[in-house]
Parts: sequence; structure tokens; C-alpha cells
Amino acid sequence: MIRFFAEHPTAANLLMALFLISGLAALPRLRRETMPDFSPSEVEIRVQFPGASAEDVEEAIAQRIEDALDDISHIEEIRVDARESLCITTVEMSNNGDFQVFFNDIERAIDAIDDFPADTEKPVVQELGRTDHVLGLIISGPVDAAGLKDYSEDFKDRLQESGLPLVDIAGFSERQFRVSLSERALRRSGLSVPAVANAIASQNRDLPLGTIESRDQDILIRLTDQRRSADELKNIVVRATTSGALVRLGDIAEIADVFEINEDRIEHHGRRAALLSIRKNKQDDSIRIAKRAKALIQAESHRHPQLSFTITQDESIILQDRLDMLLSNGVQGMLLVFLVMWAFFSARVSFWVAMGLPVSFLGAFLLAPLLGLTVNMFTMVGLLLALGLLMDDAIVIAENIATHREQGKTPLAAAIDGTREVAAGVFSSFVTTICVLGPLALITGQIGRVLRVVPMILLLVLTVSLIEAFTILPAHLHHAMARQRDNKVSRLRQKLDALFAWFRLRIIAGTTAKLIRVRYLVFSAVLALFILSVGLIASGRLKIQGFPELEGDVLTARLLLPQGTPLARTDEIVDHILDALQRCNDVFTPKQPEQQALVKNSFVQFGLNSDAFENGPHVATITVDLLAAEIRSGSINDYIAEWQRQIGTLSDVISLSITEPGFGPAGRPIEIRLRGQNLQALKDAALAIQDWYRRFPGVFNLSDDLRRGKPELRLSLREEAHNAGSSAEDIAQQLRGAFKGITADEILVGNESYEIDVRMTDADRNSRRDLHDFMIVLPDGRQAPLRSLVTWAEGRGWARIGRFNRQRTVTVIGEIDTRLVNNNELAGLFRQQVMPDLQQRYPGVEVSFAGELTETRFARKSMLKALAMGMVGIFILLSFQFRTYTEPLIVMIAIPFSIIGIIWGHVLMGVPISMPSLLGFIAMAGVVVNDSILLVLFLKNARQEGQALPEAAVAASRDRVRAILMTSSTTIAGLLPILLERSLQAQILKPLIISTAFGLLASTFLVLFALPCFYVILGDIGWIESQASIDKHHLK
Repeated sequence: MIRFFAEHPTAANLLMALFLISGLAALPRLRRETMPDFSPSEVEIRVQFPGASAEDVEEAIAQRIEDALDDISHIEEIRVDARESLCITTVEMSNNGDFQVFFNDIERAIDAIDDFPADTEKPVVQELGRTDHVLGLIISGPVDAAGLKDYSEDFKDRLQESGLPLVDIAGFSERQFRVSLSERALRRSGLSVPAVANAIASQNRDLPLGTIESRDQDILIRLTDQRRSADELKNIVVRATTSGALVRLGDIAEIADVFEINEDRIEHHGRRAALLSIRKNKQDDSIRIAKRAKALIQAESHRHPQLSFTITQDESIILQDRLDMLLSNGVQGMLLVFLVMWAFFSARVSFWVAMGLPVSFLGAFLLAPLLGLTVNMFTMVGLLLALGLLMDDAIVIAENIATHREQGKTPLAAAIDGTREVAAGVFSSFVTTICVLGPLALITGQIGRVLRVVPMILLLVLTVSLIEAFTILPAHLHHAMARQRDNKVSRLRQKLDALFAWFRLRIIAGTTAKLIRVRYLVFSAVLALFILSVGLIASGRLKIQGFPELEGDVLTARLLLPQGTPLARTDEIVDHILDALQRCNDVFTPKQPEQQALVKNSFVQFGLNSDAFENGPHVATITVDLLAAEIRSGSINDYIAEWQRQIGTLSDVISLSITEPGFGPAGRPIEIRLRGQNLQALKDAALAIQDWYRRFPGVFNLSDDLRRGKPELRLSLREEAHNAGSSAEDIAQQLRGAFKGITADEILVGNESYEIDVRMTDADRNSRRDLHDFMIVLPDGRQAPLRSLVTWAEGRGWARIGRFNRQRTVTVIGEIDTRLVNNNELAGLFRQQVMPDLQQRYPGVEVSFAGELTETRFARKSMLKALAMGMVGIFILLSFQFRTYTEPLIVMIAIPFSIIGIIWGHVLMGVPISMPSLLGFIAMAGVVVNDSILLVLFLKNARQEGQALPEAAVAASRDRVRAILMTSSTTIAGLLPILLERSLQAQILKPLIISTAFGLLASTFLVLFALPCFYVILGDIGWIESQASIDKHHLK
């Protein structure tokens, strides 16, 4: 194959064109996203149980669902959120399951439950994580809430018709006709709320009644007595008196067109607003969707200049900025790689070696969709790593072809013989790289799902690169050297070649020979440096963290007040927080480039706090759009600290959490899970944990998810109620109708569904006295005050009860400023100081870590397992190739010793060791092994030619220096721009780049100087085949 492509005049060019054209055609179809999808496969089950407390929901709904899931296979974990009137159960699938089978099994199991309470609504089972947020649109203006909702619904329909199928509207609850009955009117008419609701339901009808089949035609019969407006509803007859008079609904009630939940609202600069969230399916491209949406929004703003259209939470800007940053650094890296090669080869040869980059990249783009890969930050990093890594094969082959050409061979013979001589070593190097990277592509967990795309894209690029190096490159170098023969070599080229020849003979060969004479001292020094370097981690001087922080452009302030807090009080506190935000903006705006405003936009969503797992008038979320991370100066932690300082202390606030939304693949920095049956013990333990963490600077936003609910009045029937013939169900139904409301009917008005809700007026149900004096209609038509029929006791339950894998759970969460405190050190102190005390004080409480610490430990374990598999694979392969068990150890010893460079690189750059650092180390191991393999192969060849072991070691180092320096320097050069990048968005990538670049830098010296010493040491102790044995095998 090598000879065929080298001799054929067009085959190599045709194959190259095939890769280039196919890859370019595939580029537009590649999906772009910020990060790889790391969300687990989950199914959510929602069950509504109106009016039930959290304890009731747990007992009647949650535990029944857990029992139903007992026989489902591949369940990783079950999380339950039991709150007032609602149960949310999330079931996560393990890695080895089939999701469609998993989903269907759960759906069937839930459908089979037949003992839910009678008032329970039908369970809703749905898959989570099917869509991603792209951007939000805030619409506000001089229009009332109903008109704004109608317009937003119309615009949503037009957006969907224009190619944006996933659009949601927030800021409004469902519309309803609210029928408000006064206590006085009910007494006068002798009706109850349920009686009025039943009258509405029975008379507000639109029904087909059959057909008259006459001789001439069929005539449909239909009752059309359904009312579709407040005025029409007033005419419904709710009672006829004995005298024949009719009592109509309008006589005893006020009827209004309202929103069901008053606190379900969004405000933007003090105005009622609508929020349109534009999302995409997993297979869609974020930037294309955002571009289409922005064009439609701009056109709409021109048609309605009286309305304000504000884009918020635009994920596409962050994505585009990060991809542009990586692309810019990639281009710079490619230029540096070419300059490095030009220092060793002629410009013509360097050009054809560098052409392997676009060929390999575009070939990988062609194959990437087959593995489900997208264009994101980590696949781009994989390509940056590939800038140097994929050059290894081409450099080794080109360098050896150049050596054969220098020996006087013809260009064709040099191309064929040079390629064939190193083909076995190059292919072996490729297979060892597969051994290293292959297991990494299988790492699991949320961090693993993000990081494994790096080895996956590397494997694709390296595979195409190998094909290019064996087929396309020899042909091009053949023709390049043939043309060069007739041209005079430039003086600069002659000087560079002479300089390198001097460097190879005097510096490399001379230094290697001197070090071999003191080889045991070299081994001791390397071992001591290795121990010293590892000691930096063991002593805590070099910090370890799970996953680097990645700053975005959005902040959220999530407010939680006590249950029962009215909306007016929540509104007051929100105004105070917004005023503090403005003062914070005034502090930081002068420090921004060109004094641009730090805060671009903000809006408030009442009734929502995702951290607290609660809804209602006592919660709110403020969302803030900041100046882009690529532009602004300062850290987001500084903004948070200043905003909190400006807010000050708020006496009646349970928690105010200011943070970036989302926590990346590692989860929350602090997440401690407490499990047990006694909720009060769990709460006390959670408070003790928070008190301990508050002692440390840099720890903030501490809270737990167990809180007391609203105050309760618990009623029990007196004997008088039984004597009067009233039942608990009858009294409960009347009270529920009066104080909670009854849905009498549901009708369609235009395209919108309306409920007809019947309840008491607000003025008749806002105090305990109203409850005490509430008149119950007895079975005989008489009325009696509630206080004469029931007793009551005061109490307070829990607002929410969490469960994890069938146990009650309380979770403590928090965040840390990594500049001030290290999460791993905190966790270690917690295990030593807090956990023994908790186990003694609360014996029924189990304590475990979750979030970042657990995900990091899981990913680290998975990656180390992958590394071990790779090392075993390399050892087996090299043992087979070298026909010995000792020489593979020489090849592999450079891997652990390269940790020296990785550790000191992190120290010099001031970056903690993290999971991407470990990935960079493993990826770098492939290059180190490749260099070592070729050095050992050349050393063995030198010995077969009769050289003694020390001389053969010096010769191998001398002959391989150009290839080793080129592979290392091109890789480092390709990574240098991102290594020096000061952008905030590059910080998540720095640990991976540092590990690769500094690890290669250290391994270069190890392979060239230390590895020959180690090889000779093994010869000294008799672990290397003797010269006589080699001569004997050579003669055979």
C-alpha cells in the first residue's frame, strides 16, 4: 500500500480531496453547543393531590410510587419531592440500561397503581432533559396583563410557525372565571358553595342529544346552554324558591375574569411582563436557533414599537464567544506548529506535513456525528490537543524519509524505505495510543460524560491521521523532494541544518554519554524529584478541586420567606434587593472597559424559587444579565459579595441565595445528604452542619431543604355534628369550597381553556373569625356556625419532605469561593471533626456527601480504572512486540515520571489539580509512550548492528532527538496560545492544557536523557538481553 500510493501520480491527491470535500460538506450539519450533554437519563413522575399536606403526599402518593418501582431494572436512584398538593418523583437510570425500555416499564408500573386517594389527579410520566434553553425574550409595555398574555400567545404561535417549535410562556397562570360568594348572600339564599358549584355544572352545558331521522333529511339535536363570558354566567339559575322566584348566579355572586394564581407574575423595570423561553431539541444547533429567533424578534419589534422586546439569558452568545476563543487559539497554534516544523524541515516538506492537520480534522468532522459528537468546548479542546498529537506519526515518518534522503537515496526510494522502516513502530504507537484513549472514552458519571468527548474526538483525528501518514504523506514528500533536488538549498536552511547537527552531536549525544556514566545518580535524582513533586500534593501545597469554575453571564438571586408571607411583603423585599443591585452596578461599572454598565438587564419572577423547591407568594427569583464574560473585568464572586454587602441583613428572610444558575457537570460544591426517619433530628443535624461551615470564609449560600409549612388549624367533629346528621365529608366539602374553591366546570373561550372557580369572597375568608363563624348547611336545610360543630387545634407541619432511595432525606447545600477555601480540605476536616459528633448526637441519621465531591470521586475512580486498563494493554502489546517483559517497563516508566512536569506546571501557573488535569495526563501518556517506543526500537537496532549497550543508548538518543523534539514541540506549540489565554472562559481548559504541555516538556528530557540511563541500568543487572545473545539471534 505504501509503495502503491507513493508511486501513483494521482491516488494520494484523490484521497486527500475526498477527505477535504467530505469534511467540508459535513461541517454545516455539525451541532454546536456550549458543553457536551452531561445530564443523566431520568424519568419524572408528577402527581397532583389538591389540598394535601406534605406528610399526606408522602404517605399516600410517594410511598406507593416507590413500591410500584420495586421491580424496575437499572434504577440508579429514586428522588422524591413531596410538598403541599404535589409529589414529584425522579427516577435515574443506570449507565447500562436501555432508556426506552426503562421509560416504558416505569409508565406501566405507574399506570398499574390503583390505590391512590380519590382526589388524586392522573399521574404524568415524562422524560427529563430532552431540550436545552437557547434564549429568553421579555415582552412588556403599556398593556394590561390579559392583553399581554393574549399577544404573547399569538407571537408564540407565529414563532412556532416560523421554525421555532419549542417556545414556552412564563409570567401568567391559567385564566378562570372566578365566582365569589359572600357569606351574607349564602345565608340569605340558604345555599352552600358546593351547591352553587353543582348548579353551575348542571346548567352550563353544551351537549349533543341525538338525531331526528326524517324522510327528507337528518336533523341533529343539541343543547346549547353553555356560557362563555362573565355576563352570560350571571344568568345561570342556581335555585328556584317555593314562590316561583328564580335566584340567579349574578344575584348572589361577583364574577370576574382573572388569573388563577396572583403571584405567578414577572416584572421588568416595574412593569408586568411576559417571558418567552426559546428552547431546542438535543439534535438542534443552538447558534442557528438563536440567529433565527433574533431575526424574528427584530422584525416583530418594528411592527410593535410601543412594546419592549428584551433578549435575556442568551446562551448562544456564551457559546459563540467560547468557540471563537478556541478557534482563534487553534489558528495561532497551527501557525506555531508550522514554524516549529520549518525549523527542522524545508518549507515544502513542512507544508505537506502540516497538511495532515486539515485532512485529519475534516475527516474527523465527517465521522463525528456517527459517535454523537458535537462542536463544543471540549471537542474543540480535543482538536487543540490533536494539533500536536496527530503530527507525531507524520513527523516520525517525514523525519525518517528525510534521513534516508540525506543518505543519498532517490526521493521515491527514500519515501518508501523511510516509511516502511518506522511503519511497525508508528503503528505500534498508534495502538498504544488507542490503549490509553480507548478506555477513557468509556468513563462514566456526569463529569465523565463531559470529559470523554476529548478522547473520542482524538481517536477519530488520530485514526484519520494514521491513514494520511501512510498513504498521502509519502507521495507528497516524494514529489516535494524530487522538485527540491533541482533547487539550491537556501543559506538559512543550511545554517539551521548545521546548527541542528551540532546540537545533536555535541549537546544531545555528549550529555547523554556523560549522564550514562553517572546513571545511578540520574536515577536517584529523578526518583527524588518525583517524590518531592508528589509531596506537594500530599502536603496540601498544591490544591485539588473537582472541576474548574466556569463563569457565565447570568446571576440569580433566589428569595425565600416564611410560609404564609403575603405577596406585598415579598414585593417590598424584592424592591430592596433591586436597589442594592443598582448600587452594586454603580460600584463596578466604572471598572469595566469603556465604563460599560455591568448589569445589562434584570427581571423578577414571583412565586418561583427552584433552590427551595417551593412555590407561592413567599418566594421570588431575580435574574440578572451581566456584561459578557469575555469583556468584563472582575470575578463573578466579587459581584456576588458586593451585592450581598449592599443588601445587608434582612430580618424575616429565611434564605437569599445569589449565584450563577446551574452548577456544571460536577454539581454543587457543598451538598451533604442526611437520611433517617425522624425529620426533627434530620433538621437539627442539618443546622449543626451549616453552623460548622459558616466558620470558614469563602463559604456562602448555605441552606437546607426541610422547612416548616404554613400554620395549620386541625379540625375534629364534635358530637353535635353527628347529632345534626352532618358527616366529616360534608363539612370538609363545604369548607374546601369556601376557602380553597371548587372547579365547577371547564370551558373553552376562543383558543384558551377557562375554569369556573367557585369560592367565598376574599373579605369573608381572611381571618380566623371568618372560619369560626362560617355557616354550615345541615342536611335538613338549617344552618349552624362551624364553631358549634368542630373542635380545632393548632399545629405546623413541614412544607416539603424529600426522600432518596426510599428514605427520608434532608440535603444541606452551599457554595464556596475557591480563591479563599478548598472544597476537598473542607470535606476532610468535616469527616474528622463533624461526622463523629453527628453520629453520636443523632444515632439514627446517616451522613454522606453528594454533588461535586461524589461526582469527582466517581469520575476519578473511573478514569484511574481506564488508565490501568490502558497500561495493561500497552504492556501486553509491547511485550509481544519486544519479545521481553523488561523493555516494556523502560518504555512505560516515563509515564509516572512525567507527573513531575504536570505538578510543577500547575504550581507555576497557580492552578489547582482537577479532573481535566487527570485527563490531560492520560492523553499525554500516549505521546510519551510513542517517543519511548521509537527510542527503544532504535536502541535495539543499534545493538543488532554490534554496538555496545552504552554506545547504543547514546546513538538512539542522538538519532531520535529530531523526531522526539518535533513531536513534543509541535504539541506544546499548538497548546501554547490557549495556555497563555487570559480569558475567563479559558480557565476551565487550563488544567488539561497544563498537564499535557508541562508533562510533555518533562517527558522530553526524561526520554532523551533519563530513559537511556534506565535502559543501561537494566543491562547492568542482567535484565536486558546480552550482546552475545543478540548476535546469535541476528545470525539466525
